[in-house]
Amino acid sequence: MTSTAPQTVPGKDADEQPSGWQQRLRRFGYAPRPVIGLRERLVPPYTRPSERIWPVFGIRPERVNALLRASAWGGPLLVALVAGLLRFWNLGTPKAVIFDETYYAKDAWALINQGYEGSWPKDIDNKILRDPSSVDIPVDPGYVVHPPVGKWIIGIGEKLFDFTPFGWRFMVAVLGTLSVLMICRIGRRLFRSTFLGCLAGLLLAVDGLHFVMSRTALLDLVLMFFVVAAFGCLLIDRDWARAKLAAALPLDENDVLHPDRRIAETLRLGWRPWRIAAGVMLGLAAGTKWNGLYVMVAFCVMAVLWDVGARRTSGASRPYRAVIRRDLLPAFVSTVPVAIVTYVLSWSGWIFTDKGYFRDWAENDGKDSSWDWLLPDWLRSLWHYENEVYDFHVSLTSGHTYESNPWSWIVLGRPVSYYYEDPKAGEAGCPADAADKCASEVLALGTPLLWWAACFAICYVLWRWFFRRDWRAGAIACAIAAGWVPWFLYQERTIFLFYAVVFVPFLCLAVAMMIGAILGPPGSDERRRAIGAIGAGVLVLLIIWNFIYFHPLYTGTPIPVEDWRDRMWLDTWV
Repeated sequence: MTSTAPQTVPGKDADEQPSGWQQRLRRFGYAPRPVIGLRERLVPPYTRPSERIWPVFGIRPERVNALLRASAWGGPLLVALVAGLLRFWNLGTPKAVIFDETYYAKDAWALINQGYEGSWPKDIDNKILRDPSSVDIPVDPGYVVHPPVGKWIIGIGEKLFDFTPFGWRFMVAVLGTLSVLMICRIGRRLFRSTFLGCLAGLLLAVDGLHFVMSRTALLDLVLMFFVVAAFGCLLIDRDWARAKLAAALPLDENDVLHPDRRIAETLRLGWRPWRIAAGVMLGLAAGTKWNGLYVMVAFCVMAVLWDVGARRTSGASRPYRAVIRRDLLPAFVSTVPVAIVTYVLSWSGWIFTDKGYFRDWAENDGKDSSWDWLLPDWLRSLWHYENEVYDFHVSLTSGHTYESNPWSWIVLGRPVSYYYEDPKAGEAGCPADAADKCASEVLALGTPLLWWAACFAICYVLWRWFFRRDWRAGAIACAIAAGWVPWFLYQERTIFLFYAVVFVPFLCLAVAMMIGAILGPPGSDERRRAIGAIGAGVLVLLIIWNFIYFHPLYTGTPIPVEDWRDRMWLDTWV
C-alpha cells in the first residue's frame, strides 16, 4: 500500500519541512524560496556582473564600482536618447490631422487658450493645416467626453510650437521618451539589474504601438505615462518602507538581522511621500481617461499587499491585522483623496470659466436639486457633466471598421490605420521606379515578434508568481491586468487595439524577465550562460529587426504597394 504522507527531508526541523501541497506542486515547477538573510530579503542588493568580464574589456578592478554607479543612470539615459531620436525624427510627418487628432489637437488648442473646449466646425482641419494663424477659436463650448489632463499636455506643445502637427505631437513624444527612461529605471529596481532594466526600456523603445502613439496627439499615451509613473512611485515606496523596517529590527553580535514580532506588528512607518506622489499620478491618469480609475484600484490593492509581505518578512505573526491597524488608513488617505483632489483640480479651466459645456447647469436646469443647499453650483454642474459622459461611454456601441475585441489584442488581431494615402510613382515621396503606386500608412501596430513573445512572457510571469511566489512577477501581472482586463467588461462597446498601449510597458518588463530566465540564474556554469546568451540575443535582435522592417508602416513612409502587401502578415491588418 502506497503512503501519501509527506516525506521529511533529512537535516531539517519539522517546521522547515515542505507541506503536502508544496510537494504536489513541485511537479509543476514549484520551488520553495532559497534561504537568504533577512536583510537581503527586505532590501535585496543589486546584482553585479561576473568579475571575469572586466579584463575582457580592459577595465581595471578599481574602476568597476565607479562604472557600475555611472551605468545606473548612464544606461537608461542612453536608451532614452535612442528612443527620443526615433520619436522626434520627422515628427511633423505626415503633415495631416490623422485619426482622432481631429478631436484632441483642436480641443487642446482651445483649452490652453481659453480654459474650455470649443465647438469646432467639421470642415476646419484643412484650413488649420494651410494657415493655423487664420483660424479663430470657437467661443461656443464643445461637448467633450474625456477629462482635460491629456489635452492640457498636448496644448503645452501647441503653445510652444504653434497649432501645427509638430506642435500638437511634441509633448506626447516627450512623454513617450520619458516613459522609456522610467521603464529602464523601474526595471532596474524591480529586477535589481541594470542590464535587465535597460533591456526592458529598449524593448519599449522599439515597440511599434508605443512608437506610433508617441508620435500621435491622442490621450492614451499620456494615460500610459501617468500609469507607469504611479507604478514607479509605489515601487520606490515599497523599497523605502522595507528599508525602514530593516533599520528598526534588532541585530545580534554578528551584525545579523533578526525578525521581531513586536516591531513588525507595531512600527509606524510615518510620512510616505512616494505614496502621495503615486496618488497624484493616479489622479492625473484618471484625469486623462477614466480607465485610469481601474488602475488606481489595482495599484492600491497591490501596494497594501506589499505592506503585508514586508511585515510578514519582518516577523509579524498576523501581518494582515498589523497592516489593517497601522497601514491601511494612511495608505488610503495618501492615495485616494489625493487622486480625487488632483482630478478635480485638473478641471480648473472649466471651473473658473462661465462658458464651459454644462457649466451653468446647476443654476438653470439643476436649481431644484435636493443638493443645492450643500454643494456649490460648480461641483453639482461638474457632477452632472460626469454623469452625462458616463452614459455616453457605456452606450457607445456603434460599429467601426477598426474596432476589436480585447481577446485579440495580445496577438495584434486588428490594428488601427491612422492614416493612408496611395501616391503614384514619382509623386509625394513614392520612388519613381515603383512598378505601381505606393502606400503611405500610419498603422497602430505593435512590433509583432515582441507581442507574440509577450504571449509566452505573460504565461511565464503567471507561472513565476503562482508557483515561485515571485512578487515581481505578481506586480507585472497586476499592471497588465489593470490595463487590459477591465475592457472585457464592455464586450458590446466600441473599443480599439490602441487602448492596449497602457499596459505595453509592462509587457516589455515581462519579456525582459523571461529573457533574464533564458540567460540563466546566478551561479550557472559557462555552458548554460553561453546557450542562454545566444538564445536571448537572437530573440532581441529579431525584435529589433522586426521594428525596422515595419518602420515604414509606423511613420507613413511611402513604399511600393508590393512591399506594403508583404508586411500585411495577417488578413485582418488590411
